[in-house]
Amino acid sequence: MDVLINVFVALHIIGIASLLGGFLTQMKPMSAGTARFGPAMLHGALTMLVTGIALVGLNQADDNPVNNIKIGVKLAILVVILAVVYVKRDEETAPKGLFGAVGGLTVANILIATVWT
Repeated sequence: MDVLINVFVALHIIGIASLLGGFLTQMKPMSAGTARFGPAMLHGALTMLVTGIALVGLNQADDNPVNNIKIGVKLAILVVILAVVYVKRDEETAPKGLFGAVGGLTVANILIATVWT
């Protein structure tokens, strides 16, 4: 079971890398007002959602403790990110504030995952 959990953790990290990488590659266009939400950001957020749900289930099945409040906060942030990226994915440009908010929420989700014990 530990190997399976570690595989899903790796996939979860790949998802966050895709979401954050998609944001970081658009930093220069964001300053010019031409940033857009790319497919990598959408797919990264979806990967995080699916693997995160799987990780909670696998950890509970293996009788590992799960901090449900932490998971709930991370899920709420991810749902907001996913909703914004999904709705705005086909637009030519994204508003600076909205694009920056997605980046900030992504970093907040990373910090919650790593700092909140």
